[in-house]
Amino acid sequence: MGGGSTTPSLTALLCLGESDSFPGVLPKPSIRADPGPIVPKGSPVTLWCQGSPQAEVYRLYKVGDSGLWEDEAPQASNTAWFRFESLSSRHAGQYQCAYHSRNSSSRQSDPLALVVTGLYTAPSLSAHPSPVMASGRNMSLSCSSWFTSGMLHLLKEGGADVPRRSAPGKLRNSGGRQALFPVGPVNACHGGTYRCYDSPSSDPYLWSQPSDPLHLQVTALLSAQPGSLVLLGDRLTLQCRSDASFGRFALTKDEGSTPPLHLNGQHSPNFPLGRVSHTRGGRYRCYAAHNLSDAWSAPSAPLDILIAGMYQKPSLSAHPGTSVSWGENVTLQCHSEIVLDTFHLFKEGSLAPANFTLSPMTSAHNETYRCYTSQSTSPYVLSNPSDPLQLLISGFWGDWGLPSPLRPLCPQPLASPPEDYTVDNLVRMATAALILLSLGVLLFQAQHGHGETQDMAMS
Repeated sequence: MGGGSTTPSLTALLCLGESDSFPGVLPKPSIRADPGPIVPKGSPVTLWCQGSPQAEVYRLYKVGDSGLWEDEAPQASNTAWFRFESLSSRHAGQYQCAYHSRNSSSRQSDPLALVVTGLYTAPSLSAHPSPVMASGRNMSLSCSSWFTSGMLHLLKEGGADVPRRSAPGKLRNSGGRQALFPVGPVNACHGGTYRCYDSPSSDPYLWSQPSDPLHLQVTALLSAQPGSLVLLGDRLTLQCRSDASFGRFALTKDEGSTPPLHLNGQHSPNFPLGRVSHTRGGRYRCYAAHNLSDAWSAPSAPLDILIAGMYQKPSLSAHPGTSVSWGENVTLQCHSEIVLDTFHLFKEGSLAPANFTLSPMTSAHNETYRCYTSQSTSPYVLSNPSDPLQLLISGFWGDWGLPSPLRPLCPQPLASPPEDYTVDNLVRMATAALILLSLGVLLFQAQHGHGETQDMAMS
């Protein structure tokens, strides 16, 4: 190889145009890197140039450098290779190759970007909201660097995807900068190992050390029809939903802390459980796999199936009452005639647990509630539902529906007797009356002053 050769570049040949059929011009060759175009500092790399059987010599050019870097005779009928034993920063950049026959020359190949990594401190990579995502959901990968300028790059191991380059990214309050790479809606193809790199804006082919690997797992999404809270004897079907690339599905029920060793799959994502008994209650997960693969996906997020109707229904009451003003506190009390130690409260139409103490009241609480009871030793088997209880929220602000987040639910024992709110309510009513009276006086004064001004103008 002749790295110091000063053979003239092919600038003149580039002016001959893009047509492969131009007289005297050979077809354009192709160039590739082995093991790949992104290589750690100090590692070897081979650039392959594939042209025509007519080639007598191949030449390698680095974009931006005058003259050629290497020339080689063909090692095969239509191919030559150029090997760098130990990459350094001077090797980073774009390369093109061309070849020559006795009477003609080819055009230069399309450029190949050769990136050298390991020159700067590694950034960090994280997944939001989680590196385990259900198929069809959206997520983002966040790459954070301690440097305040430059570019951030996201790379999936295996070479299946082209590296993604971000804008310079946003500066962080803690120093450095951060770039978000949106991913999704995710499918099975997004699963794999990702790393990110940093590079200076002035030299985009010199990259940092890689971040720690981030393993992205795509799971199926488990749901229940008609819902995950069902009455004893009702029909129930569990659905393991995923993207179309999955063709086999498996369903498991948690029987302890140890996951199943073997999965018996089926080709339908639907798992009819028929008319449910109390034994169907529990925590379920599902898995998906490709038809031609023995590897199963990560488990879906757990789905708790609750079977109601095993015990006598409790009673549900509200204190101080079911019709309250905006901003007041309300306590919902679930009472059972039999000895059970856990209480559950739900809004109708939602399986999200509601609060036992709701405060302050807004129009968001204007809902219908039911409660259930259960035994802590059998958490998935519930009583019959209580009779429905509807809260009616009145008041000016309640009509506007200002939002108020609910507090997390903690199963509670029976509530203590309600307090007497009579005095507090009288104070609130008196305060409201004084405010209305003050507004009336101000309105009267404004109208009276406006009338006097008009009389003076007429005079």
